[in-house]
This record gives sequence, structure tokens and C-alpha cells, in this order.
Amino acid sequence: MVLRLGGARLLDDRDLFAVRTVLDADPVASCMVACRVEAAGLQPWRLGGEMWGTDNRPIRGSRLDGLCFAGPNLVPLRGNRAALRVFADRAVRRGRMCSSLVGPAEQVLGLWEELTLDWGPAREVRADQPLMAMTTAPEAPIDPQVRMVRPDELDRYLPAAIAMFIEEIGIDPCAEDGGASYRARVAELIAAGRAFARFENNEVVFKAEIGSLCRKVGQIQGVWVHPSRRGHGLATHGTATVVDRLVRGMGRKASLYLNAYNAPAKAAYRRVGFAEVGRYATVLF
Repeated sequence: MVLRLGGARLLDDRDLFAVRTVLDADPVASCMVACRVEAAGLQPWRLGGEMWGTDNRPIRGSRLDGLCFAGPNLVPLRGNRAALRVFADRAVRRGRMCSSLVGPAEQVLGLWEELTLDWGPAREVRADQPLMAMTTAPEAPIDPQVRMVRPDELDRYLPAAIAMFIEEIGIDPCAEDGGASYRARVAELIAAGRAFARFENNEVVFKAEIGSLCRKVGQIQGVWVHPSRRGHGLATHGTATVVDRLVRGMGRKASLYLNAYNAPAKAAYRRVGFAEVGRYATVLF
């Protein structure tokens, strides 16, 4: 039996081909969802969330007109106004279980318009976030002192990660459970070789992570420079090091997104070689 709620269909592994078709159409924009699907398929208990779809012909494997991932974040990837409306209806009936609504700006802002009355007000709406990518080696020199963080360096790395999170998101990731969940996530990234830092006198002065990693793309996140070392090129050359790891070391396209008002960061990424390929938006709860 096809499971429906509010007009959207709950997808499963029988829909993998159709879902991959949507994800492959824009691998940079869909990276954070594609990495989950590649690793776990579409069964919710493995995926860590639900994948919702809309289609004109509700037959397994048919073309999807709308696609939305509902997990720790709500991520709409494709859909016209009608699709966004049924995604919003399903989200309202399910109840808000996400910390943010994030993804391609047109989809996010359209879905938020449908959800505002039920889920609003948001803590913050970031409506203009340039999505940037590059496929070549970095144009800026890499920083030879930026390297992968070792598992035994977690306690030295964690304060910088927490400082970045508070500065970027506006909340303390240690507030709810004493930081156990956030510490575990950071430890997971370190163990996977996806956390990078430059240490000076046992203190992190630059950090960045490869947050999402799929077959074609790696999305860089959490770029941060110690306040006392800003304006000295650490962001440019440190990010170049991570890009070099992704592009030349791992054969992936490098991507990231940022707030449009962050002119210094945007300038640094352009010096590395990034170019805008789209727009993201984020609604924070």
C-alpha cells in the first residue's frame, strides 16, 4: 500500500532511481542529502529521516516532481508551489522535528511561506546565501600548517568548534545535553579524517570541516579563524588546503555556502577559486 499524508508520498528504496535522478541533476545543491542516500538508501530507520516525494503518476520509479528530506533539517530540493504546499501540510501534521529549514533558496523560501503561520516566527531567516563551488586545484597557496585533526586532539579542537557554532548559528551547542551530542558529531568528523586545523601553541587558530561528502561533491563547513588572527590570510590559505584535499586528494568538487553579507569570507573564497553556482537559504528555529 502506498503511504500518503497531505498529498506527499513517503519514499522507500523502490524509489531510489527517481531520487538519484533528482539529486544528480544538481549535485552541489543536493550534497547534504545525497551523502545520506548514498550511505543508507531511503528506508527512514537507516536514512535518519524521511524522504517525501510528489509525482503526477504515483508509480514506484516514476519521475518525481517534488522531493524533500525531513530529518534533523528539513531540506526541500525540488517542487513547484503545489508540491511545496503538500510538503508543508505533511510537515505540520508530523510536527516540527528539525532545527532548521535549509536548501536551495527558491524551495526553502517557498516552503517557509507555507509553514510560517504554523511554525513561525523563526529565530532567524537567512534568505540570501551564495552557494559556491570549484572543480580545480586552489588558486591560492595552501597552508602547510593546516592538517587533519587527530582523534587524540578532540579536546584541543572542540573549543574552537564550539566558538564557531555560537558565532555562526547564534546558540550554544552544549546548552541542551552538556554538549554530548555535539562532541560526538565533532569526534565523528575527526575520526573520518574530515576535520582540519592549524594549531599554534596548542590552540586552534584556523579550522574547517568537510561536513557532507558524497560521490561527486564535498561540502566545506565550519570555517573559522581565531579572532586574534583574523585579517592575516588564514581563512584563504586554510580553505585552499581543504579544497586541495577534496579536489586533488579525493576527486570531488568542493562546495560551500555562506551569508551574502559576509563580504570578507566571500572575498577569501573567491581568492581560493570558488565561483557562485546557486543560492541557498536557511530558516533557523
